Amino acid sequence: MNRQNQSSVVEFILLGFSTFPELQEPLFGVFLVIYLMTLMGNAIIIVAISLDKSLHVPMYLFLLNLSVVEVSFSAVILPEMLVVLSIEKTVMSFVGCFAQMYFILLFGGTECFLLGAMAYDRFAAICHPLNYPVIMNKRVFMTLVIFSWVLGSMGASMQTTWVFSFPFCGPNEINHLSCETPAVLDLACADTFLFEIYAFTTTILIGVIPFLLILLSYIRILFAILKMPSTTGRQKAFSTCASHLTSVTLFFGTGNMSYLQPKSGYSPETKKLMSLSYSLLTPLLNPLIYSLRNSDMKRALMKLWQRKMFLHVV
Repeated sequence: MNRQNQSSVVEFILLGFSTFPELQEPLFGVFLVIYLMTLMGNAIIIVAISLDKSLHVPMYLFLLNLSVVEVSFSAVILPEMLVVLSIEKTVMSFVGCFAQMYFILLFGGTECFLLGAMAYDRFAAICHPLNYPVIMNKRVFMTLVIFSWVLGSMGASMQTTWVFSFPFCGPNEINHLSCETPAVLDLACADTFLFEIYAFTTTILIGVIPFLLILLSYIRILFAILKMPSTTGRQKAFSTCASHLTSVTLFFGTGNMSYLQPKSGYSPETKKLMSLSYSLLTPLLNPLIYSLRNSDMKRALMKLWQRKMFLHVV
């Protein structure tokens, strides 16, 4: 389709799964259930950790921040996705698309840094247990959390502003589930070569390097666990770290595949499936992974349930 020489697009159309209209209704039901379960699961973790003072330690406070990110990430993507599925395609304003892209990048980038900080926390706790209170003191914890949110915000601001500085002269149909960078960039009627270099570099810095550092941390943790004399201690350490590593692999794997090559050879439908992996599955699975595999979380959830029952009786 020929494009005009000046920017004229004032709104975008999200196509979603409109090429498969027979899937619209069943997918709406599935995604609605996933969204409600994601909100409920992460909200329970946030409330449980907030109310239980015994969980006010770095490991669980990192988890609380992660749950806040997951709830926010889902709230940015899923409601609009449900609208798209209910009417096959939906119109989003230029400003609305800008805002959605910003928050997707903000929460996605922040999650990358938080997962890296959580890996460092587990490394310090397992490999240097005697020095752990010094290594991960309150000041270090707060620095890592603030660092994660600030860097996530900076990266989102720069990338979103740059993308929407390009002229968009039509077509205005985004063949995706949301206003993610690669899908919107396909519609720009300008040379995006420099931006693609920047996006590739940013993905390496935010996505690949933290992932490699996390893997390095877990290699060190694995050797430390194998040296533990207690079988019970090894099992507890493995259980704690396996949950984190599962979440990390799912999130970084699909996210990096989507963003490392903004104009890759993946088909639009493949890109949508990869997007679903880190925007739907990770926020849904994290509460299950961290609560069901952790005895402290189980105890906190039981106390929360008992408190609810007591208030109900009273």
